[in-house]
Amino acid sequence: MKEEKGVRLVEAEGVRLFPVGLGTWQFGSGEWGYGTAYAEHVAPRIVERSLDLGVDVIDTAEIYGFGRSERIVGAALARRRDEAFLATKLFPVLPVEPVAGWRARGSLRRLATDHVDLYQLHFPNPVVPTRRVADALAALLDAGVTRHVGVSNYSLANWQSLEEALGRPVLSNQVRYSLVDRAAERELLPWAQAHGRVIIAYSPLAQGLLSGRYGPSRRPTGLRARSGAFRPENLAAAAPLLDVLREIASAHGVTPAQVALAWLVRRPNVVVIPGASSVEQAEQNAASADIELSAAEDEALTLASDAYRPARSVVRARAELVGRRLRRVLDGLRA
Repeated sequence: MKEEKGVRLVEAEGVRLFPVGLGTWQFGSGEWGYGTAYAEHVAPRIVERSLDLGVDVIDTAEIYGFGRSERIVGAALARRRDEAFLATKLFPVLPVEPVAGWRARGSLRRLATDHVDLYQLHFPNPVVPTRRVADALAALLDAGVTRHVGVSNYSLANWQSLEEALGRPVLSNQVRYSLVDRAAERELLPWAQAHGRVIIAYSPLAQGLLSGRYGPSRRPTGLRARSGAFRPENLAAAAPLLDVLREIASAHGVTPAQVALAWLVRRPNVVVIPGASSVEQAEQNAASADIELSAAEDEALTLASDAYRPARSVVRARAELVGRRLRRVLDGLRA
């Protein structure tokens, strides 16, 4: 349906993916504060409506809500599993055989499926030899537990090293990528484009910063409030970029968030995985793939992005946020 409208699919290693996927960290996770009604009623409808609109990449992880996200996704896909390119992630406390196999099969049980399409290492584990990680992934591929393997938050050198040790493609690298965080463009994206691999862009709206809803006089609450990107000085720094987003959005009759996603999906070999707090937002996310930005609009957004200079506190705040999340995860695993 979407391909007929001219949407460019992302093709790699025999798979053809719609460029806008669905991230499900918020499904069943207390960090976002969406509540029980969202988890039980809204989240399943978001999955179903996304599939209706041609979205196929549904991304979750064993650690999201300590397995609850996987259960919600699995139940929502019960009658439509073959429509999804289902991806989950291993939290790599000990990503070796037989631990990885046991954990992967736990994900399959929660997802109510006999395989996933993409099994990803959520983070690199610097103390586990690459050869042992590769052996664990090879075993999962050979057993049919997963059709493809990927990584997340990997440097190019680590991505290449794992692929060399595996002797097979590591299809994707899921990294933070948006108009306000373009580190992926230095090495990861060019390599993916040259070698037929995929960059899966998480936080493509910078946790809502690029939605245009926030400013120095309107700051977010909850999880976002702890991010340095939403400090008054950084919201002020983002104002020129947000102005460009709003101007282009107005010209197309869409939202600034949709324009921010459209800018990303113009990049070859990129799949974005925004979350959605409502069915309407999921519909808007999917529709962003239909937006045809002109070369001039693309350039204007790129230049505004180049000019964005957040305070150094953003980097520190991100590191602190990751550290807190890791501590919560480890506490949950010990429980």
